[in-house]
Amino acid sequence: MQIDRVCISINNRCNLSCKYCHFHDKKDVIKNYTMDVFEILDNIIKYIESKDIKLFKIGFVGNGEPLLEYNDLKEYILYISGYIKQGRIMAYSITNGLLLNEDMIKFFDKNNVNLGFSIDGTEKIHDMYRCNTHGKVLEKIELYKRLTGNYPSMNCTVGKEVIKEEDATIKFFEKFDNRITFSRMIGKYGISLEEFNRFLDNAQKSLNVRRGGYDCTMYGGMCGAGINNFFFANDKVFLCGNCVDLEPVAKSDIKINELEKIHLDFDRKKCYKEMICD
Repeated sequence: MQIDRVCISINNRCNLSCKYCHFHDKKDVIKNYTMDVFEILDNIIKYIESKDIKLFKIGFVGNGEPLLEYNDLKEYILYISGYIKQGRIMAYSITNGLLLNEDMIKFFDKNNVNLGFSIDGTEKIHDMYRCNTHGKVLEKIELYKRLTGNYPSMNCTVGKEVIKEEDATIKFFEKFDNRITFSRMIGKYGISLEEFNRFLDNAQKSLNVRRGGYDCTMYGGMCGAGINNFFFANDKVFLCGNCVDLEPVAKSDIKINELEKIHLDFDRKKCYKEMICD
């Protein structure tokens, strides 16, 4: 199967310390290795051309807050801007919003980069896990709306507290009329896949919810580990972001077509990492 998306973690640091962050639970394996992102982008471009891929998705997301490396991120986006303008690459990133300013928003908007905001619904639940930042994030969301004319996409982590206040969480997002990615909280504060999918069934009755396809069970899709969910971080390649404490599958300079040789046979309605670690 052709690969049509990767995530590239451009840093391993964050300006927050969110209670549920599963990356920070893995500090012993997440280290500040140097990684040549331009080489990765060159390999992606060669792969797109050799396979005549119509749309390839690149997420500049991962172990930290990408806007802490905004100048680097800006250079990466400009490097592939021709492919973005052609519609052959769709680039996106996710931020906690706190560092965002007008110039950044205008740059992302001008260069057709989708910037998602992490916000966990109501103030009560968001602040419980995300360092009392709800009001500040909403201010940046409104700034984004004022400058671009549209609300940004949003990412909400669903844990036990959200499940308890499901209706209030869904109602919070209804006013934005945008696309919502709900991600299942994992680790010690996590919920089961069954609980999460039931929540998604309810949420999509009134919200534009990202769901389906070979992507990740954390987002309501099927597990894309070893297909199109490769995660570049720490100068290595992992099956996904949840697998950074497992053995990497390659070095980050690997030719993308070599990743096609990886074959994993398992029930893709379930999370690969959870299956092998149970």
